[in-house]
Amino acid sequence: MTPPAPRTKDAGAVVAEITALGPFFAFTTHEDTAAGTASAPGDAGWQALDGPAVADRAEAVRAWLAAASGRRPDAVEARVGASVAHLGLAARLVSPALAAAVLHGVLLDHPLAAARWRPVLGGPVPLSLPAAALRGPVRPPGPLADAFAARLHDGPLAELAALHVPLGVSRHILLGNTASAVNGAAAMIAAARPELAAATAEFAAALLDREPLRAQRDRTAAGAFRRRSCCLIYRAAPDRRGALCGDCALHTPTDTRP
Repeated sequence: MTPPAPRTKDAGAVVAEITALGPFFAFTTHEDTAAGTASAPGDAGWQALDGPAVADRAEAVRAWLAAASGRRPDAVEARVGASVAHLGLAARLVSPALAAAVLHGVLLDHPLAAARWRPVLGGPVPLSLPAAALRGPVRPPGPLADAFAARLHDGPLAELAALHVPLGVSRHILLGNTASAVNGAAAMIAAARPELAAATAEFAAALLDREPLRAQRDRTAAGAFRRRSCCLIYRAAPDRRGALCGDCALHTPTDTRP
């Protein structure tokens, strides 16, 4: 991975470049005078990603999954809704952070309490992050991967996972969701910016080779990423034999599910 060049762009240009990668990378910024106290600018509806909001999101996703097959919300296990909700939120936090690291050599660091979101269903949720998170120093790839991995232990992704543990999702699954989000974000960056594919793959591999994600890293015979857990979404199907995600640990050579 080529060391990042010194930053010459202002924060608005950095946000625009990251947002251009796709809807999972899109975010706006707000000034955060004290973690957890500032509000995102613009129209109403921005919320903190706290325990009650996460619990509401899990129930909303559970109902949405059940409605897809015309069933009541309680037809889907609560932990399935919580895991799928966590995977979506983890992808929203990981994607811009990975892009900031690959494109600009910056650790997009902030407490979960400083993030704001709008709980819409049916796609990537709107996200606003504190502007201060963009003002960190430019770091070489190795130290940056170390710092990124360290914040997966105690940063916003770890805080988000901790909020889902009381909802019945194991830490093993939550770490798998985070690893899957890292791999997925890397694939989306490579698709949007092919010239960054090698650097992105190298940085994502460095993260997946470090704790806390190392235990979730596996490879298929063809060399593709495979997690060592399952997000449980297949259990939302009426017969609990729904489609498996492409990186799911439950895939077998004889599995005919897509």
